[in-house]
Amino acid sequence: MRVVIIGGGWAGTAAAISARKAGAEVCLLEKTDMLLGVGNAGGIMRNNGRFTAAEEMIALGGGELFQLIDRIALHRNVEFPGHHHATLYPVNTIEAHVRRLVNGMGIEVHCSTHICDVECSGDRLTAVVSDAGERFAGDVFIETTGSAGPMGNCLKYGNGCSMCVLRCPAYGPRISISGRCGQQDYRGERVPDVFGVFSGSCKLSKESLSEELQQELNTKGVAIIPLPKEEVNYDKLKMKACKQYAIKDFSENMIILDTGDAKLMTSYYPLDKLRLLPGLENARYIDPYAGSKGNSIRYLSLAYRSNEMTVDGMANLLCAGEKSGLFIGHTEAIVTGTLAGANAARLGAGKPLLTLPETLAVGDIISAANASIKERHDTLERFTFSGGNYFKRMQEKNLYTTDLATVAERVDKAGLTGVYNAGVL
Repeated sequence: MRVVIIGGGWAGTAAAISARKAGAEVCLLEKTDMLLGVGNAGGIMRNNGRFTAAEEMIALGGGELFQLIDRIALHRNVEFPGHHHATLYPVNTIEAHVRRLVNGMGIEVHCSTHICDVECSGDRLTAVVSDAGERFAGDVFIETTGSAGPMGNCLKYGNGCSMCVLRCPAYGPRISISGRCGQQDYRGERVPDVFGVFSGSCKLSKESLSEELQQELNTKGVAIIPLPKEEVNYDKLKMKACKQYAIKDFSENMIILDTGDAKLMTSYYPLDKLRLLPGLENARYIDPYAGSKGNSIRYLSLAYRSNEMTVDGMANLLCAGEKSGLFIGHTEAIVTGTLAGANAARLGAGKPLLTLPETLAVGDIISAANASIKERHDTLERFTFSGGNYFKRMQEKNLYTTDLATVAERVDKAGLTGVYNAGVL
């Protein structure tokens, strides 16, 4: 049984791992020359409720990516405004580590493969086709193409193509597989009737910072520089996808994290003004290259789906990551991707699909995000374990914990300990 996954970000990679563990033959297609997508620019794990989610995934048997990140982390238990016990991983080497993990599992990987079309028979997807005319047939498909780009959308809804890590000009635009199959997608809004939201951060070359600032980042993992009063802009927070950073500290300060590069926790900032801040006199953006002006625009193509991650209207197509809801973050992508991969194998084998219960944070966020769209059609809400309304929900439901024994007991009580390690084929 063959599972074909379109999109090699965190969600697609997680889906490939879980489908392979379930016994499927797996083909992973990625349009650029690297896996992980925005994971090559992100670098943050385990902050706030993401700690709970990571530990739940480990107890469920789907912890390979979290455990890899733990092994190579640059900093652990980093504290910055509104966030606790964060892990920071090295964005410049993470992809090579993940690629070796995937290759070692016997997963077939095709990078620099831009999918541009589909072949369907009724409500079944039979194959996807690349720009080069390569045809990839399968029994079950998973779409993890994300929700950012192409270039025209970043111009229409943002400040133009930022030439970010997604590199649309070089590798081609995002294509909606669900849309090509005839299904209607939906879009997220930053405010009512304004579609798309800015990505949450930029990267600076760490060597362009002062020696003192580099030392602070190397030692603590974080640096906080107060902004002049005239540069404080509270309205800018409304434009960002990452609502967990929509607190006044991120408007009043320039917050920088060490992810190998210097992760600037703002979606864009004029370079001439940036260089007026202490320690940033020689600062240089490295991703997005248009960091002075703009950043990629997200939430422009999302699929309606079930809590088992199957796409509505299709018999053999699943989705994960940002394609599957208004999710924010790598942890959220891995959670949804792992479930999609496991259920793709179950679907192909004719076995009952797995539904994660709401007694687990990883199940609750999937159902909460789905209810927000299907019951209220709320395209403004965001879902992340690390902040915003969903993290408040975690706390109210007593789902947030850093106690490993509590997590293990919770997963065991649900009867799901090691469920992702169980083969179905």
